[in-house]
This record gives sequence, C-alpha cells and structure tokens, in this order.
Amino acid sequence: MNSNFKLIILVISLSFIFVGCPEKDENNEIPICVEKMIAEKLSKEVSNPPTQIWKWEVDDNTYYYITSDCCDQFNNLYTTNCQFVCAPDGGFSGNGDGNCPTFSGEILKTLIWEDKRN
Repeated sequence: MNSNFKLIILVISLSFIFVGCPEKDENNEIPICVEKMIAEKLSKEVSNPPTQIWKWEVDDNTYYYITSDCCDQFNNLYTTNCQFVCAPDGGFSGNGDGNCPTFSGEILKTLIWEDKRN
C-alpha cells in the first residue's frame, strides 16, 4: 500500500471512532461506586417505597443521597467516592443522625435514579 492510502484509511478510521464516541456530560455522570450501589439494589427485591438516588450539589461539592427501604430508617448521604457522610433525615425522629455538615449554599437536588420495578 502506498502511504497516501494508509493515511486516508487512518483518517477515516479516526473519524468513525470520534463520531461513535459522543462526549459525556460530566454533570450527569454517575460514579462507578454509585452504579455498584444501584446494581446491588437491583439484585434484591423491590423496596417499599422504591429506592431513589439523588445528586446533591452544594458548596462546590457533589453528594449522593440514597433513600432507605422503609420507615424509621436513615436516608444516607455519600461523597462521589461513596464514603458515608451522614444521614440528613429519617430514623425514629425523622431528623437523621445529626452528623451532617452545615451547608452554606442552596442544595441543588437532581433525581438520577429510581427503582421502577414492580
């Protein structure tokens, strides 16, 4: 093969690679550890109420809020590395565990996953 033909094949191949791989919106990416939590939830029976996962953005940080299976249980908040932060609400009092940081800004809450199985 001549070098021009090889160059044309390379350019065409690269264009297919870039067209076939759309850029991800980093604001909507779910961390792998949160995806693992979702997979774990899906491996079990549907909870009542169904589990929801919310992305919380506040004070230049991102957290993931995961609802509990039922009443009188804590709803847990995790970092993007799935390190437990606190329970903002839930439990017998409904006020969580009392260990959450004080957020100075408004919390932007976005539902990113809900168990929709029956």
